Amino acid sequence: MTTYDQALDGNVLAGILRGVFSFEPTASMAMCAGCGTRVPVGAWMVFVNAPGMVARCGTCDRVQLRIVHNDKGSMWVDLSGIASIEIAP
Repeated sequence: MTTYDQALDGNVLAGILRGVFSFEPTASMAMCAGCGTRVPVGAWMVFVNAPGMVARCGTCDRVQLRIVHNDKGSMWVDLSGIASIEIAP
């Protein structure tokens, strides 16, 4: 049996992701993927004069997060600038 034979589909993540995305994010500590600085999400610099919202690291100016909505209610979230986020109980 190979490792791939043991893989489940992404639906197995439903429960854990529901818990991950139901927290107060601004108090959570995020690590910048660019410079490694750890700060609360609420300390980011956020720019709203764009098609969406853009949050940047206050140390290296790297984009941490992008959020864009369309007129149909869909939302796109890019978290590629975050190396990790600590969700405290």
